[in-house]
Amino acid sequence: MTAGRALGPFGDDTHDVRVAPDVVLSQKYPFVLPPLGYAFQAAEPAVDAATLRAHHERVHAAHVASLNAALAAHPSLHPLTLGELLMGLRKWPAAVRPVIRLDGSAHANHALYWKLLAPGAPSVAVPGGKLAEMIRRDFADREALQAAIVDAAAAHAGTGWVWLVKTATSRLAIRTLPEEDSPLLEGELPIVGIDLWEHAYAPRPLARRRDYVLAVLARLNWDVAGAQVE
Repeated sequence: MTAGRALGPFGDDTHDVRVAPDVVLSQKYPFVLPPLGYAFQAAEPAVDAATLRAHHERVHAAHVASLNAALAAHPSLHPLTLGELLMGLRKWPAAVRPVIRLDGSAHANHALYWKLLAPGAPSVAVPGGKLAEMIRRDFADREALQAAIVDAAAAHAGTGWVWLVKTATSRLAIRTLPEEDSPLLEGELPIVGIDLWEHAYAPRPLARRRDYVLAVLARLNWDVAGAQVE
């Protein structure tokens, strides 16, 4: 399945927004900050309530506002979805590419991240279905996958994200990307993304990035992750 095909069905409102494939990718200008869908304290202890509120209401909201401001002067891009803007980045006017890359990626990245933190029943604590099969094939088991994600996050220098992606050859791979870059920019499908910017896990000190990633993985909603590959 190609990266473009794996993204749909965009905007299918018959599913819970916390579980559906990344419906924010179906948004068109003007873009909208999606509601969190759960209480700010619900992601504790992985992310404390004050940090989650500031991250959602200030950081993510600022990216959405910046993206809208930049695209206001480019009406030819208004009919395109966020997913199309990211995957076709090299085709758009040079003046707006940096904003789409930064703020468009940040909008998509954070929307998926909030859903991955969404509370779920105990049954969602482990991968199931097609994703479980892919993990067994490419990483042996969930424990090995999670260890590889933690190691990659700890080794990443500076800001960015750590990702579990589905490649163009339908394999699972772990990537660390700088700043707010989305795997979609390189034609890869994001499945699990964990924000490595310091504001994502404040007030933890930078040296505790590994602890933060472990805590997120320990309460990750694997139904959301699995929906990306179904």
